[in-house]
Amino acid sequence: MDWTESPEFTAIVDSPPEVLDVATRADGPSGSLPLTDEMLRSWPSGDLFGLSQNAGMGWEPSTTAADPFLILSTQGGLRDDAGRPIALGYHTGHWEIGLLVRAAAEELRSIGRLPFAGAVTDPCDGRTQGTPGMMDSLPYRNDAAIVLRRLIRSLPRRKGVIGVATCDKGAPAMLMALAGSKSLPCVFVPGGVTLPPSRGEDAGKIQTIGVRYVHGELSLAEAADLGCRACATPGGGCQFLGTAATMQVVAEALGLTVPHAALAPSGQPIWLDMARRSARAASAMASRGRSLADVLTDAAVRNAMAVHAAFGGSTNLLLHLPAIAFSAGLTRPTVEEWQEVNRRVPRLVSVLPNGPFDHPTVRAFLAGGVPEVMLHLRSLGLIDEGVQTVAGVPLSRVLDWWAASERRCRLREALHRLDGVDPDDVIMPPAVARDRGLTSTVTFPTGNLAPVGSVVKSTAIDPSVVDPDGVYRKLGPARVFTRERDAIAAIKGQGGGDPIRAGDVIVLIGRGPMGAGMEETYQITSALKHLPFGKHVAVITDARFSGVSTGACIGHVGPEALAGGPIGRVRDGDLIRIEIDRTRLVGRVDLVGHDGEEFGPDRGAEVLRDRLPHPDLAPDPDLPDDTHLWAALQTLGGGTWGGCVYDPAAILAAIGTPISNRHSLPTD
Repeated sequence: MDWTESPEFTAIVDSPPEVLDVATRADGPSGSLPLTDEMLRSWPSGDLFGLSQNAGMGWEPSTTAADPFLILSTQGGLRDDAGRPIALGYHTGHWEIGLLVRAAAEELRSIGRLPFAGAVTDPCDGRTQGTPGMMDSLPYRNDAAIVLRRLIRSLPRRKGVIGVATCDKGAPAMLMALAGSKSLPCVFVPGGVTLPPSRGEDAGKIQTIGVRYVHGELSLAEAADLGCRACATPGGGCQFLGTAATMQVVAEALGLTVPHAALAPSGQPIWLDMARRSARAASAMASRGRSLADVLTDAAVRNAMAVHAAFGGSTNLLLHLPAIAFSAGLTRPTVEEWQEVNRRVPRLVSVLPNGPFDHPTVRAFLAGGVPEVMLHLRSLGLIDEGVQTVAGVPLSRVLDWWAASERRCRLREALHRLDGVDPDDVIMPPAVARDRGLTSTVTFPTGNLAPVGSVVKSTAIDPSVVDPDGVYRKLGPARVFTRERDAIAAIKGQGGGDPIRAGDVIVLIGRGPMGAGMEETYQITSALKHLPFGKHVAVITDARFSGVSTGACIGHVGPEALAGGPIGRVRDGDLIRIEIDRTRLVGRVDLVGHDGEEFGPDRGAEVLRDRLPHPDLAPDPDLPDDTHLWAALQTLGGGTWGGCVYDPAAILAAIGTPISNRHSLPTD
């Protein structure tokens, strides 16, 4: 049958008769533009035509020349008026933030400002775990930041910008865009968190139903039931302190949000109120001649590093905070500075996934969130109170207000009343945290497998496998993989090869920027966390980890395998020794034996130097060309330890076209 005669073709090309009635003219808006002699003489034609566009979209013509404020978001999906999905978004984190945009816009309009809204939606790292889509995750951040900055510049009369974002890559992209527009008044509005189910599992644990089912830990019916309820409310980032939640925390610690904004429960009145307060803050900054440059300073970055350590935040902030600093023309924090901060600053917050008590992030919000943590850090002399905030006052004034506020008292009481939880068991006073054994957040191991360095969230290693002196020690055989799917198959005991067993060291190579876009390997680390033998398995990789990863998982290994790093020369059966001191925050990861012979790290370094790369080491065949380009460009900008940024001066110099007669962003 000819396709053009089929019902399917007819359904595509035919239309109801009534839609063929077409108008060719309209009366246009009534009224007139608020033009003046000065405007007609001096405004560019684009600014004048913009007023016509404003009226054409239905704005009251007499107010089309009010001061424009741009609200940019990562909104995704399409909801009807009742909130039901017409078209789904990529994730809950951007599903509801259109409501924040609306609340901010309505507030701006009520105070005589002219709101504009635009969006660049973002992907979901959870949705792309274990798929080729993960190769676009980190590169998306840089590309989205560029597009967002272009949108800011494309509204020439804008007087301020409000950025609304929630999740792993959308939030850092938005913050990079705002940082690159620091001559303007800018305020960040975090998208909040989704609630945990009353009965069930959080969004981190639920990502292991496949591997637990294979190992007999769950039935098919249990997996289906738990999976259905894990995202208990339709909006907000995941319920754990992963990258999304940590980005919100760090944004507030930088002073870029109104007070007590991070981790608010999505969709609730207190969440919408945050958007309205943010609109008032942006308007007030403009009225007072303030800009983001007054807020986003080197001192603010140091404060953010301290708060990150106190919360026990995601290791992905080692990529994102330097990128935000670079975008603002500030000094990027170095590994040595991260080490120093983590040695000084105690971890105070007990939430998923770090423990010791697995509270969801909404409880951290009710316990006081970022202001409460900063109160404790102030008492220890660990933050700079003199920095400015978008609230229009120094941090010291914000913390004074918070300490005596009704908001603090009522929300902390609500946590006790609703969940029976003492707020000081979620955000602990320093003495309590010390007595309960909370350790500092991250360690940066070196060694003959990581001569440039690596990172592990040492506070999240299972305490039961840590020696009494606070040191995690492991000596085990290497199980080498060049594809994440092969590693997860071995963890599941599938694929025909030897299964992963207690005592093994998984070495996943070729998954850094050059091999796979520096993919996130939460599929592996989460599986190990929730399998009985998993705490006895370590992971070493040149990839990165989800912010919710736990265990002896050592990532960001440098140099990466495809850049000639020694990790790319490891073979199955090599003897690997790992030592991580969770108290002193030092560690090593070394090859110390092969072919049944055990020797020291120095001999291991010689063995690695004499070897050829692993025979299967190669870029992933599915690596997109534009991700390959990203990998090359970010290397010129300082690579992983520089935040994986694009440095225009370095890139242009490399191709023989240096920047001239203009300011260049700083390099390390």
